[in-house]
Amino acid sequence: MLVVGGGDSAAQILADLSRVTEVAWATSRPPRLMPDELDGRAVFALTARRYRAVLAGRDPGDIPDLGDIIAVPPVREARDRGVLKAEPMFTRITPDGVTWSDGSAAAFDAIVWGTGFRPALHHLAPLRLHGPGGVIATEGTRVLAEPRLHLHGYGDWTGPASDTLIGAGHKPI
Repeated sequence: MLVVGGGDSAAQILADLSRVTEVAWATSRPPRLMPDELDGRAVFALTARRYRAVLAGRDPGDIPDLGDIIAVPPVREARDRGVLKAEPMFTRITPDGVTWSDGSAAAFDAIVWGTGFRPALHHLAPLRLHGPGGVIATEGTRVLAEPRLHLHGYGDWTGPASDTLIGAGHKPI
């Protein structure tokens, strides 16, 4: 199995899957784990400070860039097992897997796209999945035009609140 993406979702999916199967990881740039002691609250507070600085016209340079991936317990455990080894992004999807820029290839029975909150599906254009209005028709998360493809978190039409963070909120900072 191949997991694609360099953020929290991909790292957490990889951590979970690596407990039950062999998993490879492809990212567009090397993933950066945040220090273990940071949690979501600390990251949110730093992000809010950075945002306020930009709004006020100040240089947010004094606010550290801590990384891309919060080292939640499953991610730390996967890191400690040595499974968080990212490969550069492949250049082509083949019927059996992927091919990298050096011409090497690997077979994968599944590719999981954990690429974040913005749908980046241009690589699926040859499948001609978009219908009227540019929406991909689904039943639950399954794409009707390609039943082997599921879109998790793609939009609210793929399931109740699938494109939101339920219960996420913050206290004023």
